[in-house]
Parts: sequence; structure tokens; C-alpha cells
Amino acid sequence: MIIKGDDYLYVIAYDFGTTGVKSCLFSIKESLKMVASEYGEYGLYILDNGGAEQDTEEWWDAMCTTTRRLFEKIDIRPEEIQGITFCSQMQGLVLVDEKGNALRRPMSYMDQRAVSEMKESLGHGLAISGVNIVKLLKSLITTHAAPTSVKDPIWKYKWVQRNEPEIFSRVYKWLDVKEYLICRCTDQFVMTKDSAFATFLYDTRPGKWLWSQSLCEMYGVDPKHLPRVIDCSDQAGVLTEKAADELGLMPGIPVYGGGGDATLIGIGAGCVEPGDTHIYCGTSGWVGTVIDKQLVDIFAKIAAIIGVEKEKYIYFAEMETAGKCFEWVKDHLVLDEIGIYLKKTQITESKEKIYESLYDYMSETISKLEPGAGGVIFTPWLHGNRCPFEDPNAAGMFFNIKLETGKTELIRAVLEGICYHLRWMLEAQEKKVKTSNTIRFVGGGALSPVTCQILADITGRVIETVEDSKDVGAVGAAMLVAVSSGKIKGMSAVKDFIPVKNRYEPDMERKKIYDKNYEVYKRLYKTNKKSFAMMNAYNREALEWKRIEQENC
Repeated sequence: MIIKGDDYLYVIAYDFGTTGVKSCLFSIKESLKMVASEYGEYGLYILDNGGAEQDTEEWWDAMCTTTRRLFEKIDIRPEEIQGITFCSQMQGLVLVDEKGNALRRPMSYMDQRAVSEMKESLGHGLAISGVNIVKLLKSLITTHAAPTSVKDPIWKYKWVQRNEPEIFSRVYKWLDVKEYLICRCTDQFVMTKDSAFATFLYDTRPGKWLWSQSLCEMYGVDPKHLPRVIDCSDQAGVLTEKAADELGLMPGIPVYGGGGDATLIGIGAGCVEPGDTHIYCGTSGWVGTVIDKQLVDIFAKIAAIIGVEKEKYIYFAEMETAGKCFEWVKDHLVLDEIGIYLKKTQITESKEKIYESLYDYMSETISKLEPGAGGVIFTPWLHGNRCPFEDPNAAGMFFNIKLETGKTELIRAVLEGICYHLRWMLEAQEKKVKTSNTIRFVGGGALSPVTCQILADITGRVIETVEDSKDVGAVGAAMLVAVSSGKIKGMSAVKDFIPVKNRYEPDMERKKIYDKNYEVYKRLYKTNKKSFAMMNAYNREALEWKRIEQENC
């Protein structure tokens, strides 16, 4: 139900991804419309020791630049904006001082350098799946989840505590990505419930919903570093004069908590009721299913994260690199050599614009191949893997290359490998919950009809796409503001704003071909696990020792 009013609600939603921000201006009245959007890039710095960092000033500069550019091409004025909100990557670590200044570069969700810190805390005594049983059970009872991945923010925090004590001594608050940006906008130190849950220090038992003092003590976290917790739909504060001046907006605009990408992308996909399943393929990838109670699978590394509504959760399985693998292909299998040349004209420079982008060209090229990529299988673990197995040493590989294998087969194998892994996570979810037969597919990967059909054929599920597929996080954030402000009455009405754009039925004959390759795909990790450890664990340890020696000199 829509609450009608004479005026439009104008909202700016900032979608902070792994390597860039999409700043989207929405109008909301009888329907949701993206009036304008701008994209700004920033760096992702991958370090030799497994670290992955970003820069707060690059985030803020991109946010300011894109905001100002929005108003250069529309008639809406800055004073008409009635709300600011965020969707962002999650499980980052931004340590700030009392003035909100970042004390070091933020550690990304991809950061996996804290292997020693995690092992020292969890890797001793009676264990389940390599995790100390006492600490595991205490975490599961308190939060219905546990920090069993080296990429979880607790271990980033502990890494800084051990390796950068001078910086750690000046920490005032521990923030996540959007929480830092909210602080920059409002001077308020807050954290939304979904971000708080992602620290695995937030007590979600009935009647609790607060930071757990006992977990902080068990993991050695200073509770004073943890900020005030608010709901995703709450107003965190208002835009300060300083921030407004830098952004080109008016001071006093309400700034809402918003949510993490894992929380809001499902809403932007129209998945708001228990049983609704969506698949996201962007830089990373995941499978999310809405459920009405908290569950966890410690063996498959799947947990139910907090949703924006009370007693609704998202059963969440994640892979670290999904679309990032296709980007790797573009950079190293396509752009490196002559495969992108047509009649000696580089396609990216062709005036005829035969294809809108290299991704369209690549998709069109591989669509001509038969399913199965000529028997070649690719593992999309280019930065380790999280689900259904946790291993920072896992890496990508092409399996079963022959003399007749060409570049096109390799490219298709990468796309199929991503979809195999999405199926693996979908099936892992099925062990605990019922996923939907029709799945909403969103993110950049959903823009390709070829990818959509491959995903349908590999999973055997009906795949649906929506408008603004790449911007569903921002759509979800804007919808949250619309509900919070009363423009839309209730989250159940969100589905009316998210119509289906395209629908892909699975081809069961093709699925038979994929099924054989899929069984081999799942065995590749088990048969190569020790080799991955020999190649990659040793390299990281050697680099870390080298760093320590240099510091001691």
C-alpha cells in the first residue's frame, strides 16, 4: 500500500562496493524511479601478506565528486533532497580516533592476513571443524554465529592490536565501511544491527540485542571500542555544515543507517518474504534466502545474518570472487593478446560500437560454444574461499586443458565455474532451509542473458532478473527510507516496486552435461587442498617473516 502525498520523496542512496561507489538519486511517490546516478572509483590494495586495504579519503572524495556531478545533469536542486542513506560492503575494519579520523587504511572484508591471530584464539583444545569447542559453543549460543573465517573482523582487530600497537592505543571506535561514512556525514559514531551482528560480538538472544560483554572478554576486545547500535531504518543523525559543504548539499538533511550489501541487495531484488532466494554476482557472489529464525551451518560456513525487519534473517552463503574472475579474464585472457581485435580494429575503440562493452563481446563469443566448455573446468577461488569450505590458500585453476582447447573455451569455463560454485552454495543451503524454485538473480552478472541462461541450466532453477540489476543495493536502501518515512506502508509492499524484467527457464538436457562437470568441480578442492597449502601458506609465511625481519632491522 502506498501512502499518497503531493510531493515526491527525493533520496540519495550511496552504494559502496569493493572498488567503487554508485551514487543514486531516487524519486519515490507512486513508484520508484532512479532519476540519475554517477559512479566513482577508488582503490583496493592487495598486499603480499594476504592483506586487502582501502583508503577513507578515496571513499569520501568519490562520494563528494559523484554527488556534485548528480546535480549537473538534473533539474532537482540540493535543497529538495530529503534523505541520505547507504548500502555498502560489510565486515571491513575502520579504526578511528575521537574526531572520527581513520587511524590506518581500512581493512577490507577480503583481508586474510590474521591467520596467526585466529589460530591462537580458536585452534587449540577440543575442536569441531578446527575451532575450539568451548568458544564455538559460547559464540553460537550468544549470536547464533561464530568468527570461524580468517576474514572475519575480530581477527583484523586482533591483528592490528598485535602488529600495530601504537595505532591500536589511539583507537576510539571500531566502525564498518558505511558507519565511517555516516560518521563523516553526521559526527555520530553508530553501527547498524546488521553490521554489529557481522562482528560476531552482538548478542541476538531474545530480550538482549546488545554488545556481549562476555564475548568481548573471551576474544580480548575492548567494549569501549564498540559504537552505539541502531536499526537500519533509524535516522543516525543529520548532515553537518562541513560535510554538506564538501558534498554540495544542504546541512540538516536526515542521514539514515541503511544497511550492508548482504542485507539490502535482497530487498532491492524484491526478496522480502521467508523462502525468497536471491543470487548476487558482482565482484563477490552469494546466495541469500529469507528465513524467520536464526540458523548456522559451521561446517559449510553459512549463517543467518540479521535482516532489516524484526524476526527476519538472511541465510547467507558467500564466495569471495565471482564477477572478479570474469574481470580477471578480461584483463589477462582478452586484453593481453589479439583476441579482442576484429579486422585489426580494437573493439573498445571501434566507432561502430558493435558491442557495448568487452563483457558483451565476451558473452556473445562464448554463447556459440556448447555447454561444458569443451571439458575445461575453472575454479573461481582467486582470493581464497569462504563457503562451503573456508580456505585462504585455495586458488583458481583451469582443469582438463587439451591441445584443441582455445581461449574461448577458457573464457566460458570461467563463467561456468562461477555458476558451479553458486550451485554448490545453493545446495549447501538446502541442507538446512528450503530455497525457492524461482530465484532472483542480480548484480552485474545478471546483465548478461548468456550468464542468466547458464545459471538456470546449471542449477535447474528458474532465474528471474529485475530492472536496475546492478543497483539493487541502492534500490534496497531507498526502499528502506521510503518505508521509514511512511511513503510506503510496510516492507511487504516493496515487492510491488520490483517487477520482473526477464525470465530464464532451465534446459534440462544441458543440465545433464553440466551435472557431470559439476561433480568433478566439487572434487577439485579436496584433491588439491594439500597442494594449495604447500604453494600458498608457505609463501604467506615467508613474506610475513620477511616483513618482521625488516621491521626489526
